[in-house]
This record gives sequence, C-alpha cells and structure tokens, in this order.
Amino acid sequence: MRIICVEEHTVDPAMARAAAPGLLREAPCMRTQQDADAPWPRGSGRPTTVSMREAAEPAVDVGDGRIAAMDTHGIQMQVVSSTAPARLSPPDQAVAFTRAANDRLAEATRAHPDRLSGFAVLPWQDPPAAAELDRSVAELGLKGALIVGRWGETFLDDPRYAPVLKKLSDLDVPLYVPPYHPLPQVQDAYYGGFAPEVSAWLSLGAWGWHNEAGVHLLRLILSGAFEKYPGLQVISGHWGEMAPFYLDRLDDTLPPKATGLSGTITEIYRNHVWGTPSGMGGLPHFGFVHKAVGAERIIWSADYPYLALDGTREFIEKLPVSDEDREKMTHLNAEALLRL
Repeated sequence: MRIICVEEHTVDPAMARAAAPGLLREAPCMRTQQDADAPWPRGSGRPTTVSMREAAEPAVDVGDGRIAAMDTHGIQMQVVSSTAPARLSPPDQAVAFTRAANDRLAEATRAHPDRLSGFAVLPWQDPPAAAELDRSVAELGLKGALIVGRWGETFLDDPRYAPVLKKLSDLDVPLYVPPYHPLPQVQDAYYGGFAPEVSAWLSLGAWGWHNEAGVHLLRLILSGAFEKYPGLQVISGHWGEMAPFYLDRLDDTLPPKATGLSGTITEIYRNHVWGTPSGMGGLPHFGFVHKAVGAERIIWSADYPYLALDGTREFIEKLPVSDEDREKMTHLNAEALLRL
C-alpha cells in the first residue's frame, strides 16, 4: 500500500526568526504552547501530539532524517509545506523570505523526487503573491500553495486576494487552508480565563484554530469564490476543520435562495474541497467524513512533525473500507490532484 501524506511541515529558520516577534505579539498563547510538554505520552493510546521542542529539529530537516522517519513508518511520499507565518515578518522582507523558503523546499524535492514534493508559501500581504505562486509552480515544480491561517484581520474572500485565487484556478493547483491562531480579540474573549496552558491549547489545537480554518473555508464558499474561479480546489485538514459535520445544517439554514449561489453548500464543498485527517486517527471522525463526502474527496496526511508518525500505517490498514477506497485515500487522489 502506497501512502502519500500532504500536510507535512517544515520550518524555514530565517523566516521563522523574522516572524517570531510579531507572532508572540499577536498570539502570546503560542509561547505557552511552545514551552509546554506533549499533552499525552507516546504509547498512551491518544493522538501522539509532540512538544514543540521535540518537533523543532525534524521540522527543519527536509532531507535524510525526514526520509528515514518515513521509511520507519511505511510512508512513501510527503508533500511538505512551511509553517512559519510569513505575513509576520517585516513587510519589506516578506517577498525575499518566501522566495528563499520556496527555493529551499524545491531544492529538497529535486534531491528526493520520489519521496518529497511541496506546497509554496506566499507573501499574501503583497501584490507579488500571485507572481510568486506562478514562479513556484512553473519554475520550481511545487504543487500548489499553503496559507498559514488568515492574513491580518481579513480572510481570503477579501477582494485583495482575488489575483491569487484566480492564479490558483488558472494554474489548476490546490490551496491548502490549515489553521493558525485566532484573531487577538477572539483569543481572550473566547478562550481566556483558564490556566495558561488550558487557554493556550483551547485557543489553538484543541478547538480554536480548527474553528478559524472552518470559518475561512465557509467564507470562501459563501463569497462565491468557487464560482468565480471554477478551477479553485482547496484542501482542508483535521477532517475538514469541522465543516463536514455541519453540511446538512448549513444547507438547511443557508439555501441557494439566501446565498445566491448556484448550488447548495454541500454541492460546492463536494466539488471543490478535499479533506485530510492531519494525524487525527479516530474512527468516528473518519466514518462520518467518509459517508458525508466520500473516499473520492479524502487525501491522507499525518501533520508531521507536530504529530508523530506512530500508528499511521496501522490505522489505515484497519479502516473498515474497501481496498478501492483505501487506495483512493492513501495515494490515488493525491496523485491525480497534484499530478505526482
């Protein structure tokens, strides 16, 4: 069984250093998370989230160490993306940092073409973002783009991002929309008032950033972005960031006569969105998404190195699905979407 994982991350050290002051100013909860131990120990039967300290070294590695970890756990390919928040680097340096990070990632994929591929990071706050996407795909061979959370106080339905969405559609490459920290004014109002570590995790990996990413996706749908740019495809991690579990409810409360869209939210979702597990190895989540959107819209991911690869292959092998569905989810869908 061939396994391709598509939400696997790296950190470009220079871009991360430049963004660090802005990140800690905008999301001080990230410092608490960075200093915390892993919530559960390895082998506890819980999702194997690792501490940020443990993830730091493998996150930088886009070479032999990463491939050795893949070999140990029976994973044939990773599609790697940068998680440093480029928008929080100094504005006059954002383009240079993103270009350097994409060059670094492309070099790694050229060195290991059968094992590594990649998504570009873009300077979304600047007009050259569409040009950097074009360069990353046409010249560097990267397979699309990944946005680290929203940019500032806007989401991608804001008109300023239209050139990038159009470019994604024209190039026929996907956008990965993973989560990141909530808006600062939301962090305290929704998630504050508990012990620092509890508030940090609640606002980030336990709940907050999945809600953020789900809202991001729904705003794209409701804005008509997928009708304006019919080639636009979005990948949504963590089993779709809550959205699949509310598709029926969304259809009931926001029918086409209210939204002005040509179809229901479920119909648009099934034609333009791909869900991945991001290392969430729970059968109830899988079972619901498998029924709601089908194996044709699921691609695998492990969220390495922020989650360990422990048990990835074993979980897939035990899924109560046909071999045909298993092959679609583990590699055929990714190969078709990303032209691997």
